[in-house]
Amino acid sequence: MSKYSGKNTTMLKFKNLIYTKKNWRATIKINRPEVHNALNFETLRELSKAFEDASWDDDVAVVILTGAGTKAFCTGADMKEWSKDFLEHPSDFYKWMGVFIETFERLRNIGKPTIARINGMVVGGGNELQMLCDLAIAADDTFIQHVGVARGSVPAAGATQWLPIIVGDRRAREILLLCEPIPAKKALEWGLINRAVPRKDLDKAVHEMSEALINKLPESTRYTKQQLNFWRDFSWSMTIGHLKDWLTVHTGSAEVREGVQAFVEKREIDYKKLRSSSRPKKKK
Repeated sequence: MSKYSGKNTTMLKFKNLIYTKKNWRATIKINRPEVHNALNFETLRELSKAFEDASWDDDVAVVILTGAGTKAFCTGADMKEWSKDFLEHPSDFYKWMGVFIETFERLRNIGKPTIARINGMVVGGGNELQMLCDLAIAADDTFIQHVGVARGSVPAAGATQWLPIIVGDRRAREILLLCEPIPAKKALEWGLINRAVPRKDLDKAVHEMSEALINKLPESTRYTKQQLNFWRDFSWSMTIGHLKDWLTVHTGSAEVREGVQAFVEKREIDYKKLRSSSRPKKKK
């Protein structure tokens, strides 16, 4: 076996993923349902390895990405890890974000068609993850939402770059600035996903779409993906380094600290109080 081949899935010994390969399909399932399949450092590392393996395995024609359970596809960064690791040591976020970027780039450049199987809510970086996939099929009782500006983050690890391309500028601003949930049916109308089906039909729909992709020519498909990625690659490459630095510099700031701590403590943020406290004090 060539060292550039895929491995037996049991050899990879993932803790946070369920990874299977069968019938020309690789299925990567984020297996952290207790935290709504949020992405911590270890999960990012495992995803990167799984993406590499699926890319290198010539017996894999299509990659399917999903989440464990029925509540969440993925809800982005693990905020408890963020609170624990970065609020007091913001410079370490630069390292975490580097792994995040590498993982996302590995998926975008995987060289094979990818399908997001949206089994539950999609929040923040979870939407950036599903947008990385070529196609997306959602259970029709799910929703997509960004909460970055409500929680002390900037949704620029794909959302500010790709949402205007996918749904248009005004709708992208609505999603990112209002932070309101977008039901699956509306996401379908807006072009954010390709199918919205009853939950009982989700696996059937994913199987049918993946079968259609398997019955295409692999090299032609790979290069078509490369060409389709042009605008995504351009917008990403021009902005992602700025985000990495901005978030690192601001992770210890009052806004980020309040947003993260409020999430961990399960309480509301007093936004007007925060605005007032940031004003320069008037001279008497």
